[in-house]
Parts: sequence; structure tokens; C-alpha cells
Amino acid sequence: MPPLERILPTDEAVALLDLAGEIADAELAGRVEEFEERGEFPREILRTLGRAGLLSLPYPEEYGGGGQPYEVYLQVLEVLAGRWLAVAEAVSVHTLACYPVARYGTDAQRKRFLPDLLGGELLGAYCLSEPAGGSDPAAMTTRAVNDGDAYVVNGTKAWITHAGVADFYNVFCRTGGPGAAGISCLLADAATPGILPQPRERTMGLRSSPVAQIAFDDARLPVDRLIGEEGTGFKIAMAALDSGRLGIAACAVGLAQAALDYAVRYATEREQFGKPIIDFQGIGFLLADMATQVSAARALALAAGRLRDAGRPFSVEAAKAKLFATDTAMRVTTDAVQVLGGYGYVADHPVERYMREAKVLQIVEGTNQIQRLVISRALAR
Repeated sequence: MPPLERILPTDEAVALLDLAGEIADAELAGRVEEFEERGEFPREILRTLGRAGLLSLPYPEEYGGGGQPYEVYLQVLEVLAGRWLAVAEAVSVHTLACYPVARYGTDAQRKRFLPDLLGGELLGAYCLSEPAGGSDPAAMTTRAVNDGDAYVVNGTKAWITHAGVADFYNVFCRTGGPGAAGISCLLADAATPGILPQPRERTMGLRSSPVAQIAFDDARLPVDRLIGEEGTGFKIAMAALDSGRLGIAACAVGLAQAALDYAVRYATEREQFGKPIIDFQGIGFLLADMATQVSAARALALAAGRLRDAGRPFSVEAAKAKLFATDTAMRVTTDAVQVLGGYGYVADHPVERYMREAKVLQIVEGTNQIQRLVISRALAR
């Protein structure tokens, strides 16, 4: 199929996308199957990406970031996701984990923490969901009690990507009364005594990406690790998720593009009744719809990213992008399996993995039902 045409804002961005593609081909494409089969997290690969500057792209250069607009960062994520979704998701989660300090930290906190968080050697995680509260984070029960020089944290967080392998965690916990107004955000070193990652979940896809609960048992976090003021944690969490949803949308586009590319190659090489199966309308039209949906998802994600870059409200557009792109990834990967027929159902071809991986994208960073709620409430206003 013809190469993807991208419109990038600068020559530097063009070079950055080329670099991302080179690293993805050299370090990711040939290793994904073995890591997924073993369920092994590719920590060294993430360090390689960090040393290349790909773990800090949308953050200020003065603190060690890449200083790139979000529309460029999203396209780098897309390239990585097309080779190995778990790695792209790891970059997205790390970028999300750096957001609270970068956006809501004091100048002193930014100077102290951001160079290390963005330096490429550390990996972050985001502790918001709980066992009884995924889509309702305002009902969280994990509590932090001020004990003079430290907050003492007790409770359990759930569905934490990078649990047990992250170097730092953003911990959202209750410091005040019930509801959103009682929630605060703390930055925790993963090695803090009392932070106890639990056994990994056994997931349908993304098996090289560790997901687990984290228990907090009298974990003491210094008071200077409070990000923002007490009671502003819910606002911080929701603002971070707006940007994180764009990251997941870009991952979904990259995954869907990979599935489309593979299905097109197969359909042009596979012959039945004396001609390539792409020449049959039943297959050709299916591929045409897949290609159109991927292009539409990419356009929606980049349009939201450009709003963010312009400093304009983008929350609703991020919800639309996450909703449409991840539903598209599920549909396109399912159709790719159908194009391959029986071969699509076996692990000799990657489309069965793509299909399993696409499912989680409809759930993380707010389920797609939550995205519809965000959009419908905006319409009602």
C-alpha cells in the first residue's frame, strides 16, 4: 500500500519521526513476540527510548524534555504502537505520570523532580483506580494522614500499569472529607517502605506490560511530595487524563494501522479462484472501510492534539478521539482477522494479538462509556 503521508510542523519533527521509526524497526519489531509470549516487561528497551529522548517529548526543554508539540508526540506514539503496543502504552503512561509535577508542581518541585523524571532512566506510573472504584475515582478510599513531616498512606490501588517496575508513582488519595474535594496528589518513590506491589494480573493482551494492585501499608511520603494544594488532586487527575486519552488514541491509531497494513499485504499475496483476494469486492471494500476509519481516527486525534498545543479547551475533543480511535482499533483488528480467515486465528500471524490488544484500549484512561458520558454532558451544556 502507498506510504503514509504526514504533515509535520518542522524539519526537527520530521527527523524525530524518522528516528522513532528506526528505533521501532531495530529494537521493537523483531522482539515483541518473544516478550509477549514470556510476559516479560522490556525495561531496557524503555531505557533505550529514554536515552533517545522519546520519554519526555511534550515537556519543556529547560527541565530535560523534548519541547515538542503534542501533535508530534502523538505521531511518535503511533509509530511505536505499530511495532509494539505495550511499549507505546508504556511511553504514554510515563508521560501521564510526569504531568502532575510539570503542570501543578511549584517551581521548586519542577526544578527538583522534573530533570530526573524526564531524564530517560526513570519510569513512572499513575495510581488512581481502586478495586471498588474504577470509573468513579471520586469515591476512592485510599487515605493519607498528615503526620507532621510526612503523609502516612494506607489503602489499595488497582489496575496500575508498571506496578512493580516503575521508579515513581503518582498517588491519588484522600486527605480530607468525602467526594472530589477531599482528594490530593502525592509523588512517591517506588522504593518507599510500605508501598507493596501485588502479583500481576493475567491479562488478555499486553502481556509484556505489568498490571497489578498496589497496597499502601503505612507508607510515609514527605510533605514536600504533595503536588498542588490539598484537595486539588481530583482536578489534577482529570486534567492529566485529558492528555492521557490523546496518548491512548494515538496508540489505537498505530495498532489499527499495523493491522490494516498486514491485512492488505496478505490480501494482495493470497490468491483464490485465480486472483488476489483483494480483487474480490467482499475483501476490497472491507479493507477500504478499514483504511477510511484509520484515517478518520488519526485526524480526530491530531485535531485534538493541535487544540491542546494552541492552549484551547480540548477535553471533549480528547474524549471523542479516545472513543473513536479505540473503537476503530477494535473494529479494524477484528476485520483484519476476518481477512486472513483461519490464518488470522493462529499466533503465526500477529493480527490475533492485535485484536486481543485492541480490547484494553477501549477500557483504559476511562472506559468508552465514560467518554460518551463526557461528550453527552458537554452537548447538554
